[in-house]
Amino acid sequence: MKTVILILFCFFLSYDHGYAQVVSGISVKSNKWSKNVVEVEIRGEINKGWIVYSQDNQSIGLNGLKMEVNNAEIEFGSPKQRCTPVIINDDLFNNVPLAVFKGHFAFSQLLHFKGSIPGRLNILLSGFASKGQKFLPITDTLNLVIDADNKSSHVVLDITSLEISKPLSNCGIGKSESHYSILAIFLLGFAGGLLGLLTPCVFPMIPLTVSWFSGQSVNKASGIKNGMLYGIFIISIYLLGSLPFHLISGLKPELLNSLSTNVWVNLFFFGVFVFFALSFFGLFEITVSGKLTNKADSKSDLGSIAGIFFMALTLALVSFSCTGPILGSLLVGSLSSSSGAWALTAGMGGFGLALALPFTLFAMFPSWMKALPKSGGWLAVFKKSLAFVEVGLAFKFLSNADLVDHWGILPREVFIGIWLLIAMLLAAYLLGAFERSANLNGRKKIGYGRIASGGIVLMFAIYLGAGLFNKSSLELLSGFPPPTSYSLFKHNKTHEGGIKPDVMNDYQAALALSKKTGKPLMLDFTGWACVNCRKMEENVWTKPEVAAYIRSHFVLISLYVDDRKELPLDQQFMYGKKEIKSVGDLYATMESVNFKQVTQPLYVLLSKDEKLLNTPVGYTPDTGEYLKWLQCGFEASRK
Repeated sequence: MKTVILILFCFFLSYDHGYAQVVSGISVKSNKWSKNVVEVEIRGEINKGWIVYSQDNQSIGLNGLKMEVNNAEIEFGSPKQRCTPVIINDDLFNNVPLAVFKGHFAFSQLLHFKGSIPGRLNILLSGFASKGQKFLPITDTLNLVIDADNKSSHVVLDITSLEISKPLSNCGIGKSESHYSILAIFLLGFAGGLLGLLTPCVFPMIPLTVSWFSGQSVNKASGIKNGMLYGIFIISIYLLGSLPFHLISGLKPELLNSLSTNVWVNLFFFGVFVFFALSFFGLFEITVSGKLTNKADSKSDLGSIAGIFFMALTLALVSFSCTGPILGSLLVGSLSSSSGAWALTAGMGGFGLALALPFTLFAMFPSWMKALPKSGGWLAVFKKSLAFVEVGLAFKFLSNADLVDHWGILPREVFIGIWLLIAMLLAAYLLGAFERSANLNGRKKIGYGRIASGGIVLMFAIYLGAGLFNKSSLELLSGFPPPTSYSLFKHNKTHEGGIKPDVMNDYQAALALSKKTGKPLMLDFTGWACVNCRKMEENVWTKPEVAAYIRSHFVLISLYVDDRKELPLDQQFMYGKKEIKSVGDLYATMESVNFKQVTQPLYVLLSKDEKLLNTPVGYTPDTGEYLKWLQCGFEASRK
């Protein structure tokens, strides 16, 4: 017992010194002994002055080097030393003789698999090392490829009979989703820029900017030139904000798509949006360093072009406390786009354009300022109203994480109930309920615009209430709440008429069913956190003609590319340099490899012998167009 306490004391005593590099050049290899047995050998170099404790010190309670695999289907044999340890009297353990490795170490172990041997394994190497009075743990995760040819024989990733460029029929060519996504993100950014204009950090800057330009411009022509330069610089500054995303090596659309459905990323954005909301409510102010803004402002007195640039930079920095949350929303929107960093560039360009337009026009034509409404209390009301919206958006990201990891904490009715509460609180705020309760001796006059806005929000709350009690499918919000299948009730009335997949996340089972029934396959590449997927399921698949046609003519399989459920060990493998570990990994890779797409939804029609029937399509909200595509593919299967 004393020795164990001594080990713990040494560990905590030395931990403050930091995790030093103890071993290097670690290698792992395997040797297949039989159908279910593999020998794994690990070797490594020990840095000068360090010693690593071997497995022969169990008598004093000191664990030596060992390998572990987090899987109950594997049994370990006894470890075998592949190099001889030396015996030393260790000062750290009262000069007790201990077996240690110096310079290098090597040991092996037999792994007995209850099922078939997988193609890859993650092995945790652990142990302890010391140098003088330092005593540190060793932990390292090693990726072992057992047999490069053993890629889960019953899991098919490549559809060898498929020719993506030669479908059996040329009908059903879908719209270019990448262009649609870039345009959508640009418009989203433009709308965000317009919202940013109405915040208290930006709107009062307009007259200040115009007065600055009036002093700088000697005539109308120079005023127009300076105003145009100012607008160009504003747009350029926001475009430059997306530049780092283009410079990141290996940034691909599928990476951004994976990030958008990552549980921790969604939880992070949930926290960020709550943080921004609290700022908009006035609990604290988000500001850029005063030193930075003052320095940029001081540079605005430089020569004409340089001064205009720093004036634009000052605007971007000073307004960040209000535009930051909106830009954060824009960043999130670009994550799920198939166009990668270009979508973010388009969004930032749209934001900068919307923000630059009024400043540019008023700088060019100062007389237009007379038509501009005066800043005042309405700006504070607008900012707090945005705070309620930020809270609602925060719960959307929490819902994404809940759906992907299947926690069950935000089913459809709970999510709608939260949004309903937020809408009612916003309506009460706009209609002055909080001001009246805080000021009982006098009633503050509420403007007509605020009353109208409160009425609109109240109608939205009533609309949400109908969805909460299953009286409406909330078609206008389709894709934002969780799907109707993710409900507190076993039978959700709003989902009547919809269709359920014949098979979920099992391509081989669906293919077998297709061959048995003679029906062609309909592949639905989808995601738990995919907004457009929910729109298709709730607005198009629920149409009687579409639902009936799919049920009677196809074997429908839904493949979730963001499903985090781990595959059985014998179905995990390496595909090139990519690790296929989860259900989502498998079907996301299957989509990109076979159909050269990374977006969801993606609908693919295959014959029972895996021939491509027509061109795959993505999000297609037009019911007639979608039904025509289905009919075209089925007709191709009969040829």
